[in-house]
Amino acid sequence: MSDSAPPPPAAALRSARRLLAACLAVIFVGSFLAARVQNAGGSVRLTGITLPTHNGQWVRADLFRPRSATAENPAPLVVVVPGFQRSKETHANIAIELARRGIVAIVIDPYAQGSSSSSLNPRSATNEGYGAFAVVDYAANTGNLNYVDKSRLAVTGHSAGGNAALQAAATFGAEAIKAGTPSKLHSVFVSGYVLTLTDRILRNVRSNAGVSYARHDEGAYRNELGHGDLRRAPEALRFVNSARPAGAKLTEVALGTYHGDAAARTLRVVFNDPMLHPFQPYAPGDVAHQIAFFQRAFGLENTLPPADQIWYWKEFFSLCAFVAAFVALVPLARLLLAHVAYFQPLAQPEPPAAPRPRGRARAVFWTLFVAGAAIACVTYIPLAELSQKLFAEASGREATWFFPQRMNNAVVLWAFGNGLVGLALFFLGRRLAGSTAAGLPPAAVVRAGELGRTAVLAAVLFASFYLLLAVVYALFHVDYRFGFLGARIPQAELLWLVPMYAPFFFVFFLSNSLRVNAGMRFVGEPEGRNLLVAGLGNSLGLLLILGAQYATFAATGTVRWTESWLYVNLLFGLVPMMFVLPIFNRAFFRLTGRIYLGPMTTCLVFIMILLSNTVCYLPF
Repeated sequence: MSDSAPPPPAAALRSARRLLAACLAVIFVGSFLAARVQNAGGSVRLTGITLPTHNGQWVRADLFRPRSATAENPAPLVVVVPGFQRSKETHANIAIELARRGIVAIVIDPYAQGSSSSSLNPRSATNEGYGAFAVVDYAANTGNLNYVDKSRLAVTGHSAGGNAALQAAATFGAEAIKAGTPSKLHSVFVSGYVLTLTDRILRNVRSNAGVSYARHDEGAYRNELGHGDLRRAPEALRFVNSARPAGAKLTEVALGTYHGDAAARTLRVVFNDPMLHPFQPYAPGDVAHQIAFFQRAFGLENTLPPADQIWYWKEFFSLCAFVAAFVALVPLARLLLAHVAYFQPLAQPEPPAAPRPRGRARAVFWTLFVAGAAIACVTYIPLAELSQKLFAEASGREATWFFPQRMNNAVVLWAFGNGLVGLALFFLGRRLAGSTAAGLPPAAVVRAGELGRTAVLAAVLFASFYLLLAVVYALFHVDYRFGFLGARIPQAELLWLVPMYAPFFFVFFLSNSLRVNAGMRFVGEPEGRNLLVAGLGNSLGLLLILGAQYATFAATGTVRWTESWLYVNLLFGLVPMMFVLPIFNRAFFRLTGRIYLGPMTTCLVFIMILLSNTVCYLPF
């Protein structure tokens, strides 16, 4: 092994500087434009707020105040409640569009999600509205929000957030019945949830109410008719008839038709568009339904039409920043390796690529490729179910210091198990293909002290990624994201979870880097095709799960995995990360000639994305 690689040519360093500068430009310009969309070109003022609630809990939220809302011209207020596994940033689109129409919006981090505290109540969506009850009480009772019309307070939410909205209507309705006063809640909109449209809940509702449910909702098997078509669904009929006179009950729901009187708070409407559950909040048609409902409920029909939407431009610009932030890690690493003496010994020449497999070696390669994907596929759901038993406190929504992230516990078990499988398949493949080399491949051999330096460099890259995000957030109040996939500012408390989760995830990331750079890199093979095969190898097993889930759904009307369908939905965010992982592992390998910098860096960045975007039952 040589002491070090030749220094990179000046042209390579100039290229790295240009690429880094371009990435920074995209990040800041994209974030600026995303912020301009978010504040509707300056007509909306956005403020981050924290509200203390009962039992020492708190709710973190973003307040969207149209500048037209003043003490002299108070505006309605809508509290936006994201669903399970979602933070306030994932539902900013609803707040943006409501604020553009003169409605104040407060989009919250639900309890145990985002930056809000955990709750002492294991059924916080039902019993506390994920924190919405406290926000409504605050808005109704404080004099601070003097630009809010307290007679027109509302709640909207999707999935578990939709349940929170309905529970808020019932809770404040029961309070109003007892006091003989109008409910604090003028209106509610329930998106993606019908399980609590029961007589017991609906009889206390004293608010205008709308329901939107995806006709292809994966959880619709739990509905009374076992499907998502609401036209004759008992739940939808109870909902619409709950505000109708005894002699005027409907026997079929006319979708999109309004019933009742907004002034009397008996307005009812049901929407049932053909879409899947996780994508419903990001469908322009569904967003238009919510806009139209609140315009009608609040008497704001003369504002912008529901189809006039701009929120998706924020998603586009923040996606550009998201991609640029990841790409920037590579030229930054090259420059640090070239200019920081401590890191320079890590820059080693690339080991020679292996010859293309032929004959027996080719058969072994593709057999193990398919075997790895099959094992990844068949182990995911069983390991997700096992995680509920191994981590019983988090699975039961109980506050705990021991692996407190219910959904990520399933992912970490799968990653650890399949990381070990990947390592075993790599060395088995070398043996079956007749490799005469003993021990580790050259790409995995390091000298004493190199792993420590590599870890320091990975930590610097990780810190740079999130420090830049912190600057972007401080300047523009936006993070890097696209829909429900994004990198957000993590809570400081989450940092202590990194050493808990990282070792198990690292096995998977290291296994991937080893296979991609020492087992899938062949002489003469085009880099693009090689990385495409590597990306598919890393994500194919999970894609097969999605394929089986929705092929079964299309054929039968019921998903393949019913009780575990939320774990399958988690894959919509996980698969893209798994697909691009080999690209970054290869890029860092080309800088160092070794397999370690890639997994150390990507493991830290990716798991912090996972840790900060999921439900977390920490006892604080």
